[in-house]
Amino acid sequence: MAKCFKQATTEEDSIILFSTSDSNEELSGCSSSSSSSSSRHHSPPPSATPGPSYNLSVKNLSYTLHQNNGIGPFNKPKPKIDILKSVSFTAQSSQILAIVGPSGTGKSTLLRLISGRVKEKDYNPNTISLNNHPITSPNQLRHLFGYVAQDDYLLPLLTVKETLMYRAKFCLRKLSLEEQKNRVENLLQELGLVQVENTFVGDEEHRGISGGERKRVSIGVELIHNPQILLLDEPTSGLDSSSALQVIEILSSMIMKSNDKIIIFSIHQPSYRMFRHINNFLILSNGLVVHNGSLKSLEERISQLGYQIPLNLNVLEFSMEIISKLQDQKSSILELQSNTPIKSPSSASSYSDKNFNFYPSTSEGIKEDFYNWVVEIMILCSRFWKTIYRTKQLFLARTMQALVGGLGLGSVYVKLGQDELGVGERLGLFAFSLSFLLSSTVEALPIYLQERKVIMKESSRKAYKISSYMIANTLVFLPFLLIIALLFSIPIYWIVGLNPSIQAFSIFVFIVWLIISMASSLVMFLSSISSDFIAGNSLICTVLGAFFLFSGYFIPKESIPKYWIFMYYLSLYRYPLDSLLVNEYWGMRNDCFSWLNNDHTSTCLMNGNDVLKNRGLHKDIRWENVGIMIGFFFFYRVICWVVLARRVATTTL
Repeated sequence: MAKCFKQATTEEDSIILFSTSDSNEELSGCSSSSSSSSSRHHSPPPSATPGPSYNLSVKNLSYTLHQNNGIGPFNKPKPKIDILKSVSFTAQSSQILAIVGPSGTGKSTLLRLISGRVKEKDYNPNTISLNNHPITSPNQLRHLFGYVAQDDYLLPLLTVKETLMYRAKFCLRKLSLEEQKNRVENLLQELGLVQVENTFVGDEEHRGISGGERKRVSIGVELIHNPQILLLDEPTSGLDSSSALQVIEILSSMIMKSNDKIIIFSIHQPSYRMFRHINNFLILSNGLVVHNGSLKSLEERISQLGYQIPLNLNVLEFSMEIISKLQDQKSSILELQSNTPIKSPSSASSYSDKNFNFYPSTSEGIKEDFYNWVVEIMILCSRFWKTIYRTKQLFLARTMQALVGGLGLGSVYVKLGQDELGVGERLGLFAFSLSFLLSSTVEALPIYLQERKVIMKESSRKAYKISSYMIANTLVFLPFLLIIALLFSIPIYWIVGLNPSIQAFSIFVFIVWLIISMASSLVMFLSSISSDFIAGNSLICTVLGAFFLFSGYFIPKESIPKYWIFMYYLSLYRYPLDSLLVNEYWGMRNDCFSWLNNDHTSTCLMNGNDVLKNRGLHKDIRWENVGIMIGFFFFYRVICWVVLARRVATTTL
């Protein structure tokens, strides 16, 4: 059963922080006193209780980027890049650790590795442990740790409260609805979001909450299931100084209220007012740890190097200016320590050896698994409907497109005659209608692309399955597309004067519904493999153009080159075009549309049966083609599901 992590109940254990390298305090990653103070900075507030309940240890963590060398004789081999080099540190409950350093030093990479946002082959199972229990796979890290990425991947047309509430419904299914609401209300209070709880999250196109409030919503999304270790990548990036400080203060208040949390975040250069909220600093330079400890110990190191900190700079700002000197000193210490035998830390024996649950329980039966699957679909359907209803651009554009398209085409082909000219005009009408309907779904591409990032983020955190998303999307969009089909079909069918049979009209509406449903599935699939809107739009236009070319309308099947004949059978235009023709003329096979008048006799030159034979249609293939179109609809959604599932398995969001 895929569900969000929930901490197993544990007894209070006496846990002592231990060194990850040797007995030297500075190399061990912890300072002798987290509450020490100096004349240049404030000390962090003490935790609620003295004994930590969790201890995260990172030892000799390295990461090398293997660049893609490409193919071909002109592509030279590219060198490997060592992003992280033997990074070691520890972090314990009721403390905040800030990862600091210049741009490009590996801060974000370090957080992605610790949070499990890395491929299995790139993960070293001997580098990260929690309470002396090695974490052997990235999936365990994903279950245990909350991770807030630098970019806020949120649905813009949900309110702040709805965003947190939907997350609670996904992750806290064993709680009652009232308990879920209480959890959300408490988070809104804790994050200072009560005043904007009914405001849309928004984005660049939709006005919503401020950047600082968006960041707090992202933090709230990760805090719903109460992770004991919270990792944040540049939580203050893009915020003004006041908003940035407010985010750090909220993180500090979480530590004070709960003694079992570890908070680790990266920050480019914290302001002086943030210092009193941060216990320890991990300073990186070129992938190396140049300092690990309190600001007091950093100030002492700078003094040992013979530097005087200017009055207009704080200790951290000055350390960035002399970071190369700190790195050289650190390298010298490491070289000396490499020649000294390393003893196992004696404090390790004081850790509890009790089993630690790295995964949530998955012992539910088939019935409960099916029930949770249905619940996922229902929650997603509710969210989809709100998104569609509030996406005024898409909703109004598709509605107006269908109405204007139906009325516009009807006004061009008003009351077509039952003659040879009318036969040709009907064929042109059907072909143009197909092109119009299939291309009208392109405007949904930006929405799918935006939603894809949210899907990958939520599914990678086990909020729901990709199959649930695909089913919910289908259930919500099919009725909406049926309305679009009716708005297009009713005016064009009766204004043009097509087959007046009610049965023929019903089949016409059904075929139009299948056409736009197929197109929606195609666009959804192409959006899953496209990197951005430009690439996706180009791909859609190319594919639809190829389908139209090989539909049999421009080039007869017999004239299509053999190496392109497969496109004739894959074309989304061919089957609905043939179905519309059969639907129009099958009931009028004996009706004559062209006469040759002699002296006393009239000879029928073309009847409905001749029209169908000219297209190679010798039998009623409407339902056969309907089955093929339904097959295309499900085929594109299935391969979209496969692509998204693959992306979720490898995503670093």
